[in-house]
Amino acid sequence: MTIIVGLGNPGKKYELTRHNVGFEAIDLLASKHNIAVNKVKYKALIGEGQIGGEKVVLVKPQTYMNLSGETVKAICQFYQQPLEKLIVIYDDIDTDFGKLRIRMKGSAGTHNGMRHIIYLLQKDDFPRIRIGIGKSDKMDLKDYVLQRFNKSEMVILGEVLDRTVLAAESIISEGVEKAMNRYNG
Repeated sequence: MTIIVGLGNPGKKYELTRHNVGFEAIDLLASKHNIAVNKVKYKALIGEGQIGGEKVVLVKPQTYMNLSGETVKAICQFYQQPLEKLIVIYDDIDTDFGKLRIRMKGSAGTHNGMRHIIYLLQKDDFPRIRIGIGKSDKMDLKDYVLQRFNKSEMVILGEVLDRTVLAAESIISEGVEKAMNRYNG
């Protein structure tokens, strides 16, 4: 079984913002594989289903970004899966807009949601898919990540979310290394 967590902030106010690309990826995975992500458990919306013959749990924490670790820790404790069976999908300002970075493990970098997850799990050795949102020199970081995408960015976002879904499927079926070789960059 694989647990796939997409990071974001709950509520209409945050839909289609840069900080919510993790939620968007979960929604696309759910739609593609007919998984209803509508059960409320562990301070999250979750859905259980199958991807490539493997059971998956899709997760959208409802704790707000900076407290995402509460949900991830509770789900990991409940399902008792090794951390290599956890995939976290989130936005990354340190990666160019439209690029993917898949890693087997690593630090949180500048991402507070990942920082909280690593702090509560006390480990950083789990796969993650970072979706590049770039950064702006013209506005405050908080304002930038909570900004909605413009029309031209939405086209690129659609493409990167499609690649994110393929990357998650690849991690499940072929492993992290093959997914990294195929989808990084």
